[in-house]
Amino acid sequence: MRPLLLALTTISALALHPTAAHAWGQTAHAVIDRAAIEAIPDDGPVFLRKHVDYIARSASLPDSWRGDAENFSKMDEDPNHGWFREQFTFVNPIPRSRHEFVLALYKHYQTIKDSDPQTAQRTNVRWTGTLPYAAMEAYERLITCMRYVRKAQAEGGDASIPEQHCAFQVIRLGHYIGDGAQPHHDSIHSDGWRGDNPKGYTTDRSVHGRFESQFVDGMGLTTADIAPRIGAPRRQSGDMFDAVLGFLNKAGDMVEDLYKLEKRDGFADFADKDVRAFVYDRTTAGAAMLRDMLCRAWAESASPPAKITPSPLDANNPRFNPETGSAPG
Repeated sequence: MRPLLLALTTISALALHPTAAHAWGQTAHAVIDRAAIEAIPDDGPVFLRKHVDYIARSASLPDSWRGDAENFSKMDEDPNHGWFREQFTFVNPIPRSRHEFVLALYKHYQTIKDSDPQTAQRTNVRWTGTLPYAAMEAYERLITCMRYVRKAQAEGGDASIPEQHCAFQVIRLGHYIGDGAQPHHDSIHSDGWRGDNPKGYTTDRSVHGRFESQFVDGMGLTTADIAPRIGAPRRQSGDMFDAVLGFLNKAGDMVEDLYKLEKRDGFADFADKDVRAFVYDRTTAGAAMLRDMLCRAWAESASPPAKITPSPLDANNPRFNPETGSAPG
C-alpha cells in the first residue's frame, strides 16, 4: 500500500473508531511531526520527507490503541503516554529497563499497601507511566529499520519498504515525544491538580483537553509557527536515554506554569499571548527533540550493531538481572 493511501486508510479507521482524547490532539501532534521532519538537514534521514504526510496524518494513531474495547492493547499502551514522576520519587536512579522499573514499583507497592493504601493505589505502571521506555524502544527500532534503508541504498535496490517501516516507527516515536513535551504528561497533575492545593488550581479533569486540544485548535497552530524556532540539531552525542529523561523533566517542571495560566482564565481566549507562547515553546521543544532523535538514529544506523559479549540474556553478563532475565540497556 502506498504511503498516502495508507495514511488515508488510517485516518478513516480512526474516524470510525474514535477513542477518548488522551494527548495533544491531532493538530499539535501533526505540527510537531511535520516540523521535525522538515527540519532534518541534508545529511540526515531526508527520505522521511517523502513520507511526511503519512506520518503527520497518522500522528495520533497510538492514542487509538488505548480504547477500552481492546483491553490487551490498552493495558500495554496506556502507560506509554505519561511519566508522572511525583508518583515514583523513591525510584532513583531510573532503571534502564522497562521491566526493572515495573518491578521497582511493585516492590514499593508491597511495602506501603497496608500503611498508605491511598498512595499504593497509584503505585503501579498505569499511574506512573512508561513514556521514556516507549520512546527508547521506538528509537532503537528506528535505528534497526534505518540500517535496512542504508543497505538498500548501498546496493542500488528498492528502499521503499524499509522506508515505510521507518515511517511507522517515526509515528510512534513522534507521538511519545510530542506527549512528553506537554507538561500535563509529565506530572501527577495531568488531569487537574492533585493533593495539596494551597494556590487553588483547578481540579477539573477537562483542563488537559482545554489546553492541548481546544486552545491549540482555536489558536490555529501551524508548522510555520514553530519551524523558525527549532534551530540546528543537538543531542548528537551522549546517552539518549538520559537525554529523554532530561527532556521530560524540563517539561514536567513547567506544569505549575500551565495551571497559573488556566487560573487567570487564559485558556478561554485563543488570542492570549502567554498561552500561545507556551504552546509555541512546548511544540517547538517536541519538534526539536524528535528531529534530534531522527538524525541521531540515522547516524547510529551507519554502524553495524554492536557486539555485546556476554549476551544480555547470558547470566554471566555482569549486569544480568535474574528477575527480568536480561541485562538492562
